[in-house]
Amino acid sequence: MGVKIAGLGKAVPQMVLSNEKLSERVDTSDEWIRSRTGIENRCIAVTETTEQLATSAALEAISAAGIEAHNIELVIVATVSPDTTMPSTACLVARNIGADRATCFDITAACSGFVFASEVAISMMNQGGYQNALVIGAEVLSKMLDWEDRGTCVLFADGAGAVLYTKSEENQILAIETGSNPKGADQITLPAGVGNHTFYQVEERKQTIQMSGRDVYVFATTKVPESIRKVLEKAQLTPEEIAVYILHQANSRIMDNVAQKLGVPKEHFFKNLSHYGNTSAASIPMALYDAKALLKSGDKIILSGFGAGLTWGTMLLEW
Repeated sequence: MGVKIAGLGKAVPQMVLSNEKLSERVDTSDEWIRSRTGIENRCIAVTETTEQLATSAALEAISAAGIEAHNIELVIVATVSPDTTMPSTACLVARNIGADRATCFDITAACSGFVFASEVAISMMNQGGYQNALVIGAEVLSKMLDWEDRGTCVLFADGAGAVLYTKSEENQILAIETGSNPKGADQITLPAGVGNHTFYQVEERKQTIQMSGRDVYVFATTKVPESIRKVLEKAQLTPEEIAVYILHQANSRIMDNVAQKLGVPKEHFFKNLSHYGNTSAASIPMALYDAKALLKSGDKIILSGFGAGLTWGTMLLEW
């Protein structure tokens, strides 16, 4: 028995914020953002919550799979922007969709979160009695941005993507590799939203995303191709045998650099960040959802995430 993808789902807020509109508030421009990141628009939550976006994506994945929510035994949500520290977003989603038999918990691995959550889910499915597992990446990062810091506020946005995995005689998950480098933990940070009031004093902390962009760029363009090569070696495949590369949609320049280091035409790297920006843990499942129309049976696909921690993770799938 193996594991395959049975359904995909995606959800984004209704409000679309263009570079032009953003530049009315921030000292930036459409040309500056596009030339450095590849981002043109992003979806920003006004009334939508992380729970709501995750639930909407989950419902679509369940519908696509044709599986009753009652038969889902595992729900994992990857997020750094939950609405509540407890209960977990996964528990709230399970309640909303009617997955009343599911084991539920959240994972915090930032932009690598979807791959980490998928590895945990697939491992639990292979080792235990779980038949159907729902893995969701969901973020409302706009509530955690300093809208005067153009190094971050032009990048991050909101959305959710869901994948329903099911046990099958046809195995689609060919290899996974994850890792962390805690020495880079201070390169991307977000202080906790609760728990900063001690008994004796109030600690004032800026609860917004802070990032060392140059350091993250060097990390991503070094570690991601290494991780991809490790996964390909496990499967005894070459970079040229991969039909589509779906990387975390952080920066177009990063994806082009990784393509160059792998010796692969950059056209093989799927991009949708021009529409959605950087949605952290939601980025890979959202991109997979958008790329599915391009995929055909038997295609080999690489999913690769990288982010705060520092963390990274790569999956090899067969469509």
